[in-house]
Formats: sequence, C-alpha cells, structure tokens
Amino acid sequence: MGSWFASGRAVDCILALMIVEVAVLVLIRKTTGRGPRPLNQIVSLLAGAALLLALRAALTAQPWTVVAACLSLALPAHLWDLARRWSAV
Repeated sequence: MGSWFASGRAVDCILALMIVEVAVLVLIRKTTGRGPRPLNQIVSLLAGAALLLALRAALTAQPWTVVAACLSLALPAHLWDLARRWSAV
C-alpha cells in the first residue's frame, strides 16, 4: 500500500475522479439545467488539482522547483475561485 502512495498513483486516481466529477456535473447541467455552471466547477477544482500535483511531485521525489511551480499555480487558482464566489454573493 505504501508503494501505491509513494509512486503517486493514489494522487493520479484522485485527479481522475475529479475529472469524472466535472464530466458528470456538466452532463447533469446539460440535461437538467440544474447544478453549478461548468466554469465555476472547473475553477473550484483547479486549486485542488494544483495542490494534488504538488503532492504527487513531492511523493515521487521531483525537483523542488516542480513542487514550487505546482504550489505557485494553486494560489492564483484559489484567488480566482474566491473572486468568483465573492461576486456571486
């Protein structure tokens, strides 16, 4: 089990589930007209995906610059999500 996490495969599975989540929510939105707007959903998941990529890079012993780059992407994605949520209130 430890090698499954250390290899980054656990993170890959989580990222795949996030993609499935977006696809299902987009399909629900198209068929029923209900649910979050696709862009809102994608923006919401971007920060989490960037953090997961940083985790994967750290688990697989990538250079610190790769981890830093992923973390650097997470902040603007999070701020973009906050700005969209704030303006929706």
